[in-house]
Amino acid sequence: MNKSYFKYQSCNRCLMDTTTSKIVFNENGFCNFCTDFIVRQKNTEKTVSDLDKLISEIKSDGKNKKYDCIVGVSGGVDSCFALIRAVECGLRPLAVHMDNGWNSELAQNNISNLIRSLNVDLHTHVINWEEYKNLQEAFLKANVIDIELLYDNAMAAVNYKLANKFNIKYILSGMNTSTEGFKIPDDWVWFKNDARNIKKITKKFSNQKIKTFPLFGTFDFIYYEIVKKIKWILFPDYFNYKKDEAVKELEEKSNFKKYPYKHYDNVFTRFYQGYILPKKFGVDKRKLHLSNLIISNQMDKNEALRIMQKPVYENLEDEKKDKEYFLKKMKWSEKELENYLFEKEVSHSFYGSERELWNSLHKIYINLKKIKKLFG
Repeated sequence: MNKSYFKYQSCNRCLMDTTTSKIVFNENGFCNFCTDFIVRQKNTEKTVSDLDKLISEIKSDGKNKKYDCIVGVSGGVDSCFALIRAVECGLRPLAVHMDNGWNSELAQNNISNLIRSLNVDLHTHVINWEEYKNLQEAFLKANVIDIELLYDNAMAAVNYKLANKFNIKYILSGMNTSTEGFKIPDDWVWFKNDARNIKKITKKFSNQKIKTFPLFGTFDFIYYEIVKKIKWILFPDYFNYKKDEAVKELEEKSNFKKYPYKHYDNVFTRFYQGYILPKKFGVDKRKLHLSNLIISNQMDKNEALRIMQKPVYENLEDEKKDKEYFLKKMKWSEKELENYLFEKEVSHSFYGSERELWNSLHKIYINLKKIKKLFG
Protein backbone atom coordinates (compact mmCIF):
# COMPACT_ATOMS: atom_id res chain seq x y z
CA MET A 1 0.00 0.00 0.00
CA ASN A 2 1.23 3.51 -0.77
CA LYS A 3 2.92 4.88 2.37
CA SER A 4 1.74 8.39 1.55
CA TYR A 5 -1.73 7.23 2.55
CA PHE A 6 -0.60 7.32 6.20
CA LYS A 7 1.03 10.75 5.95
CA TYR A 8 -0.65 13.69 4.27
CA GLN A 9 0.89 14.70 0.95
CA SER A 10 -0.41 16.70 -1.97
CA CYS A 11 0.69 16.80 -5.59
CA ASN A 12 3.23 19.45 -6.61
CA ARG A 13 1.38 20.01 -9.89
CA CYS A 14 -2.37 19.58 -9.21
CA LEU A 15 -4.63 19.47 -6.13
CA MET A 16 -4.93 15.72 -5.68
CA ASP A 17 -3.73 14.43 -2.32
CA THR A 18 -3.72 11.53 0.09
CA THR A 19 -7.44 11.82 0.86
CA THR A 20 -7.53 9.06 -1.77
CA SER A 21 -5.61 5.90 -0.99
CA LYS A 22 -5.09 5.36 -4.72
CA ILE A 23 -2.59 8.19 -5.17
CA VAL A 24 1.08 7.57 -5.96
CA PHE A 25 3.81 10.21 -6.30
CA ASN A 26 6.90 10.15 -8.50
CA GLU A 27 10.32 11.57 -7.65
CA ASN A 28 9.16 15.07 -8.63
CA GLY A 29 6.15 14.95 -6.33
CA PHE A 30 3.74 14.66 -9.27
CA CYS A 31 0.81 12.30 -8.76
CA ASN A 32 -0.40 9.45 -10.94
CA PHE A 33 -3.70 11.23 -11.68
CA CYS A 34 -2.27 14.29 -13.42
CA THR A 35 0.55 12.27 -15.01
CA ASP A 36 -1.95 9.81 -16.51
CA PHE A 37 -4.17 12.69 -17.62
CA ILE A 38 -1.37 14.36 -19.59
CA VAL A 39 -0.87 11.13 -21.55
CA ARG A 40 -4.62 10.66 -22.03
CA GLN A 41 -5.07 14.25 -23.19
CA LYS A 42 -2.36 13.84 -25.82
CA ASN A 43 -3.86 10.56 -27.04
CA THR A 44 -7.35 12.07 -27.43
CA GLU A 45 -6.36 15.18 -29.38
CA LYS A 46 -8.59 15.68 -32.41
CA THR A 47 -8.00 17.54 -35.67
CA VAL A 48 -10.35 19.35 -38.04
CA SER A 49 -10.16 16.35 -40.36
CA ASP A 50 -11.20 14.08 -37.47
CA LEU A 51 -14.29 16.23 -36.94
CA ASP A 52 -15.09 16.36 -40.66
CA LYS A 53 -14.83 12.59 -40.87
CA LEU A 54 -17.10 12.08 -37.86
CA ILE A 55 -19.76 14.49 -39.12
CA SER A 56 -19.67 12.88 -42.56
CA GLU A 57 -20.14 9.41 -41.02
CA ILE A 58 -23.06 10.57 -38.86
CA LYS A 59 -24.81 12.28 -41.78
CA SER A 60 -24.28 9.27 -44.03
CA ASP A 61 -25.63 6.81 -41.50
CA GLY A 62 -28.53 9.11 -40.63
CA LYS A 63 -29.70 9.63 -44.18
CA ASN A 64 -33.48 9.16 -44.49
CA LYS A 65 -33.81 8.92 -40.70
CA LYS A 66 -35.68 11.45 -38.56
CA TYR A 67 -32.61 11.94 -36.36
CA ASP A 68 -28.97 11.15 -37.08
CA CYS A 69 -27.65 11.35 -33.51
CA ILE A 70 -28.65 11.60 -29.86
CA VAL A 71 -27.34 14.27 -27.52
CA GLY A 72 -27.98 13.80 -23.82
CA VAL A 73 -28.64 17.11 -22.05
CA SER A 74 -28.55 17.65 -18.30
CA GLY A 75 -28.74 21.43 -18.32
CA GLY A 76 -25.03 21.72 -17.54
CA VAL A 77 -22.37 23.47 -19.63
CA ASP A 78 -20.81 20.39 -21.25
CA SER A 79 -23.99 18.79 -22.58
CA CYS A 80 -25.50 22.11 -23.70
CA PHE A 81 -22.29 22.89 -25.59
CA ALA A 82 -22.42 19.48 -27.29
CA LEU A 83 -25.98 20.12 -28.47
CA ILE A 84 -25.15 23.56 -29.89
CA ARG A 85 -22.15 22.19 -31.79
CA ALA A 86 -24.17 19.27 -33.16
CA VAL A 87 -26.72 21.66 -34.67
CA GLU A 88 -24.01 24.01 -35.98
CA CYS A 89 -22.39 21.04 -37.72
CA GLY A 90 -25.61 20.44 -39.63
CA LEU A 91 -26.69 17.38 -37.66
CA ARG A 92 -30.28 16.49 -36.74
CA PRO A 93 -30.05 15.53 -33.07
CA LEU A 94 -32.68 14.22 -30.72
CA ALA A 95 -31.98 15.89 -27.39
CA VAL A 96 -32.51 13.49 -24.49
CA HIS A 97 -32.95 14.47 -20.87
CA MET A 98 -33.45 12.20 -17.89
CA ASP A 99 -35.47 13.57 -14.99
CA ASN A 100 -34.85 11.67 -11.75
CA GLY A 101 -36.96 14.02 -9.65
CA TRP A 102 -34.04 16.18 -8.49
CA ASN A 103 -33.76 18.68 -11.35
CA SER A 104 -32.89 22.20 -10.29
CA GLU A 105 -35.07 25.02 -11.60
CA LEU A 106 -31.96 26.53 -13.20
CA ALA A 107 -31.26 23.33 -15.14
CA GLN A 108 -34.85 23.18 -16.38
CA ASN A 109 -34.62 26.78 -17.60
CA ASN A 110 -31.27 26.19 -19.30
CA ILE A 111 -32.66 23.19 -21.19
CA SER A 112 -35.88 24.98 -22.19
CA ASN A 113 -34.02 28.05 -23.45
CA LEU A 114 -31.55 25.96 -25.41
CA ILE A 115 -34.14 23.69 -27.01
CA ARG A 116 -36.21 26.71 -28.01
CA SER A 117 -33.25 28.60 -29.47
CA LEU A 118 -32.05 25.58 -31.48
CA ASN A 119 -35.51 24.35 -32.49
CA VAL A 120 -34.69 20.68 -31.87
CA ASP A 121 -36.85 17.87 -30.49
CA LEU A 122 -36.49 16.99 -26.82
CA HIS A 123 -37.30 13.60 -25.28
CA THR A 124 -37.55 13.72 -21.49
CA HIS A 125 -37.49 10.38 -19.69
CA VAL A 126 -39.15 10.82 -16.29
CA ILE A 127 -38.22 8.11 -13.81
CA ASN A 128 -40.95 6.97 -11.45
CA TRP A 129 -40.21 9.01 -8.34
CA GLU A 130 -41.35 6.56 -5.67
CA GLU A 131 -39.33 3.77 -7.23
CA TYR A 132 -36.26 5.96 -7.62
CA LYS A 133 -36.58 7.33 -4.07
CA ASN A 134 -36.69 3.79 -2.67
CA LEU A 135 -33.61 2.83 -4.66
CA GLN A 136 -31.77 5.91 -3.40
CA GLU A 137 -32.78 5.13 0.17
CA ALA A 138 -31.47 1.57 -0.24
CA PHE A 139 -28.10 2.97 -1.38
CA LEU A 140 -28.03 5.34 1.58
CA LYS A 141 -28.78 2.48 3.98
CA ALA A 142 -26.05 0.41 2.32
CA ASN A 143 -23.48 3.12 3.21
CA VAL A 144 -21.80 2.84 -0.19
CA ILE A 145 -19.99 5.86 -1.58
CA ASP A 146 -21.38 6.06 -5.12
CA ILE A 147 -25.05 6.89 -4.63
CA GLU A 148 -24.91 8.59 -8.04
CA LEU A 149 -24.41 5.18 -9.62
CA LEU A 150 -28.21 5.10 -9.91
CA TYR A 151 -28.43 8.26 -11.99
CA ASP A 152 -25.41 7.51 -14.17
CA ASN A 153 -26.50 3.94 -14.85
CA ALA A 154 -30.04 4.98 -15.81
CA MET A 155 -28.77 7.82 -17.98
CA ALA A 156 -26.66 5.41 -20.04
CA ALA A 157 -29.60 3.01 -20.37
CA VAL A 158 -32.00 5.73 -21.55
CA ASN A 159 -29.60 7.04 -24.20
CA TYR A 160 -28.66 3.63 -25.60
CA LYS A 161 -32.27 2.40 -25.64
CA LEU A 162 -33.48 5.47 -27.50
CA ALA A 163 -30.61 5.23 -29.96
CA ASN A 164 -31.60 1.63 -30.64
CA LYS A 165 -35.29 2.54 -30.95
CA PHE A 166 -34.61 5.15 -33.64
CA ASN A 167 -31.81 3.12 -35.28
CA ILE A 168 -29.27 5.84 -34.42
CA LYS A 169 -25.62 4.82 -34.29
CA TYR A 170 -24.13 7.88 -32.59
CA ILE A 171 -24.62 9.24 -29.08
CA LEU A 172 -22.85 12.60 -28.76
CA SER A 173 -22.03 13.05 -25.10
CA GLY A 174 -21.03 16.25 -23.32
CA MET A 175 -18.42 14.17 -21.48
CA ASN A 176 -14.96 15.38 -22.41
CA THR A 177 -11.26 15.06 -21.64
CA SER A 178 -10.70 18.78 -21.14
CA THR A 179 -12.77 19.13 -17.96
CA GLU A 180 -13.28 15.52 -16.80
CA GLY A 181 -10.40 13.53 -18.22
CA PHE A 182 -8.90 12.89 -14.79
CA LYS A 183 -9.50 9.31 -13.70
CA ILE A 184 -11.72 9.33 -10.64
CA PRO A 185 -10.01 7.46 -7.79
CA ASP A 186 -11.43 3.96 -7.36
CA ASP A 187 -12.20 4.68 -3.71
CA TRP A 188 -14.33 7.71 -4.71
CA VAL A 189 -16.56 6.06 -7.28
CA TRP A 190 -17.92 2.72 -8.48
CA PHE A 191 -18.22 0.89 -11.80
CA LYS A 192 -21.08 2.64 -13.62
CA ASN A 193 -22.45 -0.34 -15.59
CA ASP A 194 -23.01 -2.39 -12.45
CA ALA A 195 -26.66 -3.40 -12.76
CA ARG A 196 -26.04 -6.35 -10.43
CA ASN A 197 -24.85 -4.05 -7.66
CA ILE A 198 -28.02 -1.98 -7.98
CA LYS A 199 -30.21 -5.08 -7.85
CA LYS A 200 -28.40 -6.58 -4.85
CA ILE A 201 -28.42 -3.40 -2.77
CA THR A 202 -32.08 -2.76 -3.57
CA LYS A 203 -33.07 -6.30 -2.64
CA LYS A 204 -31.19 -6.17 0.66
CA PHE A 205 -32.37 -2.77 1.87
CA SER A 206 -35.76 -2.25 0.25
CA ASN A 207 -39.02 -3.99 -0.60
CA GLN A 208 -39.02 -2.06 -3.86
CA LYS A 209 -39.24 -4.20 -6.99
CA ILE A 210 -37.28 -2.77 -9.89
CA LYS A 211 -40.08 -2.33 -12.42
CA THR A 212 -39.45 0.80 -14.48
CA PHE A 213 -35.91 1.84 -13.53
CA PRO A 214 -33.81 1.57 -16.75
CA LEU A 215 -30.97 -0.73 -15.64
CA PHE A 216 -27.76 -0.96 -17.68
CA GLY A 217 -25.29 -3.82 -17.22
CA THR A 218 -22.20 -5.32 -18.82
CA PHE A 219 -24.14 -7.39 -21.35
CA ASP A 220 -26.31 -4.38 -22.23
CA PHE A 221 -23.11 -2.51 -23.10
CA ILE A 222 -21.91 -5.42 -25.25
CA TYR A 223 -25.27 -5.60 -27.03
CA TYR A 224 -25.53 -1.90 -27.85
CA GLU A 225 -21.85 -1.15 -28.52
CA ILE A 226 -20.66 -4.34 -30.23
CA VAL A 227 -23.78 -5.99 -31.63
CA LYS A 228 -25.78 -2.87 -32.54
CA LYS A 229 -22.60 -0.81 -33.16
CA ILE A 230 -23.84 2.28 -31.32
CA LYS A 231 -20.97 4.63 -30.53
CA TRP A 232 -20.69 6.86 -27.46
CA ILE A 233 -18.70 9.92 -28.59
CA LEU A 234 -17.02 12.48 -26.33
CA PHE A 235 -18.13 15.26 -28.66
CA PRO A 236 -16.52 18.37 -27.05
CA ASP A 237 -13.09 16.75 -27.58
CA TYR A 238 -13.40 17.60 -31.28
CA PHE A 239 -13.53 21.37 -30.58
CA ASN A 240 -10.59 22.23 -28.28
CA TYR A 241 -13.17 22.61 -25.54
CA LYS A 242 -12.64 25.31 -22.91
CA LYS A 243 -15.26 25.64 -20.19
CA ASP A 244 -15.11 29.42 -19.69
CA GLU A 245 -15.42 30.03 -23.42
CA ALA A 246 -18.32 27.57 -23.62
CA VAL A 247 -20.16 29.36 -20.79
CA LYS A 248 -19.82 32.74 -22.53
CA GLU A 249 -21.09 31.31 -25.80
CA LEU A 250 -24.06 29.65 -24.12
CA GLU A 251 -24.89 32.86 -22.26
CA GLU A 252 -24.95 34.77 -25.54
CA LYS A 253 -26.87 32.21 -27.58
CA SER A 254 -29.43 30.81 -25.13
CA ASN A 255 -29.44 32.95 -21.98
CA PHE A 256 -27.58 30.17 -20.14
CA LYS A 257 -27.06 30.54 -16.39
CA LYS A 258 -23.94 28.85 -15.02
CA TYR A 259 -23.51 26.88 -11.80
CA PRO A 260 -20.85 27.46 -9.10
CA TYR A 261 -19.35 23.98 -9.52
CA LYS A 262 -19.42 21.03 -11.89
CA HIS A 263 -22.58 18.83 -11.88
CA TYR A 264 -24.57 21.29 -9.76
CA ASP A 265 -27.48 21.25 -12.23
CA ASN A 266 -29.09 18.52 -10.09
CA VAL A 267 -30.15 19.23 -6.49
CA PHE A 268 -29.26 15.78 -5.19
CA THR A 269 -25.88 15.82 -6.96
CA ARG A 270 -25.21 19.23 -5.42
CA PHE A 271 -26.12 17.98 -1.92
CA TYR A 272 -24.25 14.71 -2.45
CA GLN A 273 -21.02 16.39 -3.61
CA GLY A 274 -21.26 19.39 -1.31
CA TYR A 275 -22.51 17.77 1.89
CA ILE A 276 -22.63 13.97 1.96
CA LEU A 277 -19.27 13.23 0.32
CA PRO A 278 -17.19 15.62 2.46
CA LYS A 279 -18.96 14.93 5.76
CA LYS A 280 -19.42 11.15 5.53
CA PHE A 281 -16.64 10.01 3.20
CA GLY A 282 -14.04 12.77 3.53
CA VAL A 283 -14.10 13.39 -0.22
CA ASP A 284 -14.03 16.84 -1.82
CA LYS A 285 -14.55 16.37 -5.55
CA ARG A 286 -13.51 19.95 -6.25
CA LYS A 287 -9.92 18.71 -6.00
CA LEU A 288 -10.50 16.45 -8.98
CA HIS A 289 -12.46 18.96 -11.09
CA LEU A 290 -10.11 21.88 -10.41
CA SER A 291 -7.02 19.71 -11.00
CA ASN A 292 -8.43 18.83 -14.40
CA LEU A 293 -8.73 22.55 -15.24
CA ILE A 294 -5.22 23.26 -13.94
CA ILE A 295 -3.51 20.58 -16.04
CA SER A 296 -5.55 21.46 -19.16
CA ASN A 297 -4.35 25.08 -18.73
CA GLN A 298 -7.81 26.49 -18.04
CA MET A 299 -7.06 27.65 -14.50
CA ASP A 300 -4.06 28.82 -12.52
CA LYS A 301 -3.21 26.60 -9.55
CA ASN A 302 -3.18 29.57 -7.17
CA GLU A 303 -6.71 30.45 -8.25
CA ALA A 304 -7.77 26.85 -7.65
CA LEU A 305 -6.19 26.91 -4.20
CA ARG A 306 -8.12 30.09 -3.38
CA ILE A 307 -11.34 28.32 -4.38
CA MET A 308 -10.44 25.38 -2.15
CA GLN A 309 -10.11 27.74 0.82
CA LYS A 310 -13.85 28.39 0.60
CA PRO A 311 -16.43 25.98 2.04
CA VAL A 312 -17.87 23.42 -0.41
CA TYR A 313 -21.14 25.30 0.01
CA GLU A 314 -20.00 28.91 -0.32
CA ASN A 315 -23.34 30.13 0.96
CA LEU A 316 -24.48 28.49 4.21
CA GLU A 317 -28.05 29.48 3.44
CA ASP A 318 -27.88 27.41 0.24
CA GLU A 319 -26.58 24.46 2.24
CA LYS A 320 -29.44 24.83 4.70
CA LYS A 321 -32.04 24.99 1.91
CA ASP A 322 -30.63 21.91 0.14
CA LYS A 323 -30.48 19.99 3.40
CA GLU A 324 -34.10 20.84 4.18
CA TYR A 325 -35.13 19.91 0.64
CA PHE A 326 -33.31 16.57 0.89
CA LEU A 327 -34.94 15.74 4.23
CA LYS A 328 -38.40 16.66 2.98
CA LYS A 329 -38.10 14.82 -0.33
CA MET A 330 -36.62 11.67 1.21
CA LYS A 331 -38.94 11.90 4.25
CA TRP A 332 -36.00 11.75 6.63
CA SER A 333 -35.56 13.42 10.00
CA GLU A 334 -32.43 15.39 10.90
CA LYS A 335 -31.57 12.60 13.34
CA GLU A 336 -31.70 9.99 10.59
CA LEU A 337 -29.34 12.08 8.46
CA GLU A 338 -27.00 12.60 11.40
CA ASN A 339 -26.92 8.86 12.15
CA TYR A 340 -26.27 8.10 8.48
CA LEU A 341 -23.30 10.46 8.37
CA PHE A 342 -21.63 8.63 11.26
CA GLU A 343 -22.17 5.10 9.99
CA LYS A 344 -19.14 3.30 8.58
CA GLU A 345 -18.62 3.12 4.81
CA VAL A 346 -19.21 -0.26 3.15
CA SER A 347 -17.67 -1.22 -0.18
CA HIS A 348 -20.01 -1.73 -3.12
CA SER A 349 -18.33 -5.09 -3.75
CA PHE A 350 -19.58 -6.37 -0.37
CA TYR A 351 -23.10 -6.60 -1.76
CA GLY A 352 -22.30 -8.26 -5.09
CA SER A 353 -21.03 -6.80 -8.34
CA GLU A 354 -20.35 -7.48 -12.00
CA ARG A 355 -17.16 -5.43 -11.95
CA GLU A 356 -14.91 -8.47 -12.21
CA LEU A 357 -16.99 -9.79 -15.10
CA TRP A 358 -16.50 -6.46 -16.87
CA ASN A 359 -12.74 -6.49 -16.21
CA SER A 360 -12.37 -10.05 -17.52
CA LEU A 361 -14.37 -9.40 -20.69
CA HIS A 362 -12.54 -6.14 -21.27
CA LYS A 363 -9.17 -7.92 -21.14
CA ILE A 364 -10.41 -10.47 -23.68
CA TYR A 365 -11.65 -7.66 -25.93
CA ILE A 366 -8.30 -5.80 -25.77
CA ASN A 367 -6.37 -8.99 -26.56
CA LEU A 368 -8.62 -9.76 -29.53
CA LYS A 369 -8.03 -6.25 -30.89
CA LYS A 370 -4.28 -6.76 -30.57
CA ILE A 371 -4.49 -10.09 -32.41
CA LYS A 372 -6.63 -8.55 -35.15
CA LYS A 373 -4.15 -5.70 -35.57
CA LEU A 374 -1.21 -8.13 -35.62
CA PHE A 375 -2.69 -10.30 -38.38
CA GLY A 376 -4.37 -7.50 -40.30
